[in-house]
Amino acid sequence: MKKFLLILSVSSVLMNTACNSDDNDPIAVVATCTDGIQNGDETGVDCGGTCTPCTTAIDNPTSYIFERNGESTVSFSGQTTRISMGQEIIDAMQETSSTAVKLQAMFAHVEGVEDFTDADLNASDKSVRSKTAASADYFSGNATDQALIRADFESWIDGQVNEVFPNWGVAAEAGVAGQIADGSSTRYINAKGLEYNQAFNKGLIGALMADQALNNYLSPAILDEGDNRANNDAGTPAEGKAYTTMEHKWDEAYGYVYGANADAADPNADLGADSFMNKYVGRVEGDDDFAGIADEIFQAFKLGRAAIVAQDYTVRDEQAQIIKKKISEVIGIRAVYYLQQGKNALDQETPDYGGGFHDLSEGYGFIYSLQFTRKPNSEDPYFTKAEVDAFLVDLMDDGENGLWDVTPATLDAIAEAIAARFEFTLAEAAD
Repeated sequence: MKKFLLILSVSSVLMNTACNSDDNDPIAVVATCTDGIQNGDETGVDCGGTCTPCTTAIDNPTSYIFERNGESTVSFSGQTTRISMGQEIIDAMQETSSTAVKLQAMFAHVEGVEDFTDADLNASDKSVRSKTAASADYFSGNATDQALIRADFESWIDGQVNEVFPNWGVAAEAGVAGQIADGSSTRYINAKGLEYNQAFNKGLIGALMADQALNNYLSPAILDEGDNRANNDAGTPAEGKAYTTMEHKWDEAYGYVYGANADAADPNADLGADSFMNKYVGRVEGDDDFAGIADEIFQAFKLGRAAIVAQDYTVRDEQAQIIKKKISEVIGIRAVYYLQQGKNALDQETPDYGGGFHDLSEGYGFIYSLQFTRKPNSEDPYFTKAEVDAFLVDLMDDGENGLWDVTPATLDAIAEAIAARFEFTLAEAAD
């Protein structure tokens, strides 16, 4: 069953009285329509109890299913491919038979080269590297930072092979790379306690998933590029496709969050379908302090897509801002969470170095990802690259041995600084 949303307003003034839809409808919204006439009043100052003359109907389905002439218009196969490539790379970073050459080739895959175990991935012309730090809004004019960021990921690959693999069977200690116990698991760290595979994994959540979704495909620069709006208004599909280009761009953002779900039309039914954004939307949803965030993100994606079909670009952009805010919050929440969990593991009479370093390595990657977040209604991330780089230096420089020497005061200071930029508290994110 589908529900219809009445999108009502006057002269860009948000109406909260008689124009409002049924308060009991959980997906009813009130938004703006710039050319509407309220009850015969062209100035639109007074709703007058009815907004029918300026009503725009948006057909908002209950699941992410959109069709034209009986054919699905939803497509994000490229995003699913890159998620799968990323998963194979992080898996291969835990196999000592992997060489740096092999891992770098996986990262920068070339069509037809047998880099992966999946033949479809080998046949693809996609790669993880080509979309890392590659958004239109942040990197189209910033080749310097793009190169530095890609070099970070390449350095984590090289570090895993050249520093960690040779000491795979060595007991790690301060200043010595090797293995360290974490309960029933074994972690593999560099000489300063950092797991390179975790930095790579969690760093991709920002540099690939968030950057492409928030700063590329949800950007008006991409959605409205060229003739996209005119073609969408006319219902003109892209050549040989069922979807308009604007519809497809929105779906590509969706794919970076939900591209691995068994049923992408109802993705919250199996959150945790990948090791990237999807997993951590689920983890944050599982915290009582943030329960409901997964549905907020999904509903905004769905309503924004429905608004594109209805050619209501005001509602589209409002939903994009919600997505940018909430996905950025996921990254910020998990950065704080792992800093606090790592502190708790290390700050005890007998420190749990394995568990603590694992948490702090995940935190390292989420801190790294903060530079790819997006403040709503802004052109800026919540934290600049310079601020992120400073956090990472602080995390590792309490002593010459990095995480072996990090103090609770340092971990608290970084966590507090992160939480202060968002609308959550350190205490809410910490457990």
